[in-house]
Amino acid sequence: MTVVETDRIEMADNDAEWSLDRWFELIERMVPEGIKAEVVEGAVSMVPQRNVHWQIIRRILYALDDRFGRDTLVTTDVRIDFPGDQNGFCPDMAKFRDGAETDAEGRWRHEDVEFVAEVISRGTGMNDYGPKKAAYAEAGVPVYLVADPYQGRCHVFTSPKNGEYLTESKSDFGDDIDLTGTAVDLVLKTDGFPRD
Repeated sequence: MTVVETDRIEMADNDAEWSLDRWFELIERMVPEGIKAEVVEGAVSMVPQRNVHWQIIRRILYALDDRFGRDTLVTTDVRIDFPGDQNGFCPDMAKFRDGAETDAEGRWRHEDVEFVAEVISRGTGMNDYGPKKAAYAEAGVPVYLVADPYQGRCHVFTSPKNGEYLTESKSDFGDDIDLTGTAVDLVLKTDGFPRD
């Protein structure tokens, strides 16, 4: 309890802009397991992980494993700093190019991300469709998939150019998503995606 009070006082008294590293130090000390926390445009977003959320992520992970093998570089909920002011995202899933390595601080570089999947959570969906989509496009992430268990629909954004995605497609849960010809080069089956 004292740590929380000390951190709150320190934040209130410090006029200097908080760095992403300082935000994540605080998040690691204060946010319990099972809560996803990230920094989007300088604001900390926290949401509890739900079963439906994880079941969709699992199915996407299995599709990537089937296509690329289990040694492919894939992370879930791991910090990656993206372009923009204080964008320390923890994508639900990120796939990296072959040969990608962490930087001097031990973090993955956004320049190496080939694919990002986000599963919409209540209260943070506006981040996935708004500032996160813009940052992924600015970073040149070739394929960005948003799975929305509330709509029962997936949105796929491709062809990033000049900070925006030029192509968007929508598919209902149950439809196959043709990602052949993209960085992930697979057909993603969504018939097992649960709805919320």
